[in-house]
Amino acid sequence: MESYKQGFIEFMIDCDVLRFGDFVTKSGRKTPFFVNTGFYRTGAQLRRLGQYYARAVKEAFGLEFDVLFGPAYKGIPLSVAASMAISELYDKEIRYCSNRKEVKDHGDKGILLGSPLSDGDRVVIIEDVTTAGTSIAETMPILGAQGAVQPVGLVVSVDRMERGQGSQSALKEIEERYGFKTTAIVTMEEVVEHLYGRPYRGRVIIDDAMKAAIDAYYREYGV
Repeated sequence: MESYKQGFIEFMIDCDVLRFGDFVTKSGRKTPFFVNTGFYRTGAQLRRLGQYYARAVKEAFGLEFDVLFGPAYKGIPLSVAASMAISELYDKEIRYCSNRKEVKDHGDKGILLGSPLSDGDRVVIIEDVTTAGTSIAETMPILGAQGAVQPVGLVVSVDRMERGQGSQSALKEIEERYGFKTTAIVTMEEVVEHLYGRPYRGRVIIDDAMKAAIDAYYREYGV
């Protein structure tokens, strides 16, 4: 596993973004792990997060695209942080764009924040975690309404590696439905590989009991 992936896993632990215990996902599944990017709360954390996303974007899609689109609400800071990191790390100017939940009818009117979208714009969508693909289903009509834009792909922070609406993973379902590539900074398989039985900051985060709970979860919901 690449060192930056190991660093990202530990970064999530340090920021309390990646947690282990008893949780319920938005789709109603009881899960022993949870990822909440809302716990990235400082400028230093967002700067590092943007750098991790920037590397994942470059490795998966290169830099020959025009816009990073972050669906509201969590995608807004992600698109800003990652576009800044791409400029800083790779000297490449990528525009950022996000949507509003409600159309604004005064001042800076419309449904979009940041850069407008134009015909021919190549767009990479940036999200936190995708479990069922609901956000992408809401995002695609927004992009399509702006003109003949070209969705290049989707990048998320963690691939939960569980079934979406059918028998395939949510990311694979998105690839097949919309015809573009998806990627993640890390997968849960990589998280378990890095943390299982290994002390980090004085404690073993994934011990035998937690590993058994994760394995049981994937027997029911995994792909």
